[in-house]
Amino acid sequence: MSTAAVNRDSPSSKKPMDFAGSARRLVASMRPDLLLIIIILALAAAGVALSVVVPALLGRVTDLVVVGLGGSGVDFAAIARVLLLAVVIVVASAGFTLVRGRLTARIALSTAFRLREQAATKITRLPLGYFDQQPRGEVLSRITNDVDNISQTLQQALNRIVTSVLTLIGVLVMMFWISPLLTLVALLSVPLSIVVTLAIGRRAQPQFVRQWTATGKLNGHIEEMYTGHALVQAFGRQREAADTFQEHNRELFASSFRAQFVSGVIEPALRFIGNLGYVLVAVIGGLRIISGSMTIGDVQAFIQYSQQFNQPISQIASMANLLQSGVASAERVFALLDAEEQDPDPATRPERTRVTGRVAFEGVSFRYEPDKPLIEDLSLTVDPGQTVAIVGPTGAGKTTLVNLLMRFYETTGGRITVDGVDVATMSRAELRRPIGMVLQDTWLVGGTIAENIAYGVDGATREKIVEAAMATHVDRFVRTLPEGYDTVMDHEGDGVSAGEKQLITIARAFLTEPVILILDEATSSVDTRTEVLIQHAMASLREGRTSFVIAHRLSTIRDADVILVMESGRIVEQGDHETLLAAGGAYSRLYAAQFTEPAVETA
Repeated sequence: MSTAAVNRDSPSSKKPMDFAGSARRLVASMRPDLLLIIIILALAAAGVALSVVVPALLGRVTDLVVVGLGGSGVDFAAIARVLLLAVVIVVASAGFTLVRGRLTARIALSTAFRLREQAATKITRLPLGYFDQQPRGEVLSRITNDVDNISQTLQQALNRIVTSVLTLIGVLVMMFWISPLLTLVALLSVPLSIVVTLAIGRRAQPQFVRQWTATGKLNGHIEEMYTGHALVQAFGRQREAADTFQEHNRELFASSFRAQFVSGVIEPALRFIGNLGYVLVAVIGGLRIISGSMTIGDVQAFIQYSQQFNQPISQIASMANLLQSGVASAERVFALLDAEEQDPDPATRPERTRVTGRVAFEGVSFRYEPDKPLIEDLSLTVDPGQTVAIVGPTGAGKTTLVNLLMRFYETTGGRITVDGVDVATMSRAELRRPIGMVLQDTWLVGGTIAENIAYGVDGATREKIVEAAMATHVDRFVRTLPEGYDTVMDHEGDGVSAGEKQLITIARAFLTEPVILILDEATSSVDTRTEVLIQHAMASLREGRTSFVIAHRLSTIRDADVILVMESGRIVEQGDHETLLAAGGAYSRLYAAQFTEPAVETA
């Protein structure tokens, strides 16, 4: 099959990071949980309001002690009442925090659930060309690793950022209430903190983009090496595979280290700035105590508030790496969700009750890339019940032809009709329902052999499954298995041979009782004896059905009604086997190349 060159680089690595836009979109994705978010904000506000009162109460205790020691004695009853009130407030605030944490986890997991659901639905609407350009591991990484990272980011951000912002507001109110002058002194550090955070954050964000891009590449390599493990071993490429893994792993380590290191500088930098402000507050507060304009309890409370004031700023800054990582993952997921979809199905119309299988290609043109034509002005008519074999060298456009018929790709010119109806005017479900397709690459689902055969037919009975299996010679090897048709296989089909897996996929297609059959090198993985048996079975099953057979082994298509010879996207010859051999053209050369013994030079 001819495909566009595979692009191994993630799209996110080729465009600048839109932090603000992706962050806004991520926040918008939580809109279905708006009520829970409002409840969380209310709980956070209540908890913060309670917690910021505690330092003022402790300052009151200090003043009671100081006044008592300098006068008529310490009023322990009053101190006890204040301390009891502080304990009640702390317990109530902790209760609000517990409930808020549970609701936050629910919002984060619900958002991740929706994103995965949207991604899974999106994949069903993407054209085949998208997957030609993306490694499978890269796509899987976006749906799994990136969405998990988003979930963790939201869970921590909703808890810590909301609390930090509200704490900042509450503490500022209490600080102004105690001393506007000291509050202004404490606020001197804020502009410097903002400048430092923005400066470091701009340098850290590209590193997080590289980190998650490298993660996708590493996952893609691991997935490829796992599925091709036998070939890696057979060709002795273990060292090369390990070297490539090490290269991707080092790239991931380096980008992750740079991202974490750069963003990790923010918190200690802000702590240093906050400590400078703390020293100023302590010095000026001490002078005001000496001047008599503030009490010791007020200064003690204000110092506690100044620490609380710096703490949420440091917390928000310390989350810069988490936020940047989460938004980088969100952009990668949104890039998948924004990928160009296949053309939508036309408006619904009454479906035909019967399909005869007449297929016509009328001046069809197609190209994977705008400047590289593959098929140009191809015309072909296939009558109902005809078997059409398509042969030609690799890259001639054989598989592309049937992919256009199935609308895996859209034509760039001309049209294709089934029973005179343009396939572009049909829904894909309506078009593909009467078509059975068997590819060279087998694909199985995790489940029993019976479930794999019945995959394309809802409610297929065991009798129908066995009938299809017998017609395609699946039954003969299934009977030798201990569990028979109930033998469980994984998606790799472990436990059965490559040829037996191919037979199962053929039985699956035949069970659908298709009007049109597409067999793309369907017998390439079976032995010669099985191939002969399948040819006989297909001969009877093709009766009354339109069949497209793509084959490299010309011995399998001698009895085809029409043989098409394709070269460079054009039909250069067509006719039956005997006619094409007698013509001495492209087909004859292909046939001679397969069945003529090559001369062997001897010294």
